[in-house]
Amino acid sequence: MSTASHRSLPWRIVGSCLIAGVVLTGCSSGKETAAPQQQAPASGKITLFYLQKQGDQQYFVEQAQGAQEKAKELGVELKVVNLGQDANKAITELDAAVAQGANGIAIVVPDQAIGPQVLDKAKSAGIPIIASDDVIKDGAGTKSPFVGFNGSQMGDSVGKEAAKLFKAAGWAAADTKIISAYKQDLTVCSDRVTAAKAAFDKDAGAQVPVIEVGTDNTPVDAQNRTGAVIGSNPGVKHWVVWGCNDENETGAVTALANSGVPAADIIGVGLGAYLTCKDWAAGKDTGNKSALFISGAEVGRTAIQLLVDKVKNSKELPPETIAKTQIVTKDNYKQAGVNCI
Repeated sequence: MSTASHRSLPWRIVGSCLIAGVVLTGCSSGKETAAPQQQAPASGKITLFYLQKQGDQQYFVEQAQGAQEKAKELGVELKVVNLGQDANKAITELDAAVAQGANGIAIVVPDQAIGPQVLDKAKSAGIPIIASDDVIKDGAGTKSPFVGFNGSQMGDSVGKEAAKLFKAAGWAAADTKIISAYKQDLTVCSDRVTAAKAAFDKDAGAQVPVIEVGTDNTPVDAQNRTGAVIGSNPGVKHWVVWGCNDENETGAVTALANSGVPAADIIGVGLGAYLTCKDWAAGKDTGNKSALFISGAEVGRTAIQLLVDKVKNSKELPPETIAKTQIVTKDNYKQAGVNCI
């Protein structure tokens, strides 16, 4: 073969690649960066991260405990990080988890608005991620795999319970009001209280006015903000209380009690039971009449199991895993397994 033939050969190859480019992908320069693939099944050490908002809140403390128990049982390392309510810290800690070689991540975001950023970072790193408790979506609006509770179902249970207790009390709608306390920019909270109101309206046989109290989902804020609205409703004799979580409900009930409202004139239905139960355990006459029990520990255990199944066995993360709930009162909360510390 002549020198000219040697020199023209690469150009003929390139030409062939260009002509066949619409059907062939094997003629790349070798410098293209392929999209990251999810990590191969891990046969050695597995390290998982649980990034939690409000990690000092009782529900999330129990969630971390349940997750650690499951991690120990499965022989994997778990690092739990408290994000507080700091969305920026969530991103920083996510980056740190990636840098430390995380095999899988469960996250409870402080702000659902960071969902696209969180999911993009995990996808770029090829790390399986599951949203815990609060749903997050990518930039196209696709939900991440999720483990937790169905907000509408929870709210429905709370509303039905409140309606049952309202009817049993024989109160009139004319001198009753409902306090609905929740973080108003959190969709899971909106889902819960909206469903609670719909269920109450359906079952109570009366239309009771609702006072919406915006909070940061802590008991202190719920108490302070509820205290501010009590004085502007002097004609109310009876109060029904619910919220996004136990923190909101117990905070609002405490505010009513501090304002001199008797326990008999308060129907508080918690969501969580881990704070509502404290008055029951102390034997107090309380406006906290019942609660929907949700187990943070069970959610934590489930999230870890799902991640290990994915990382170790290549089992796909299910789109949605919903934990069970149960209405409890002072009479049955211990049997139900409520951890009342």
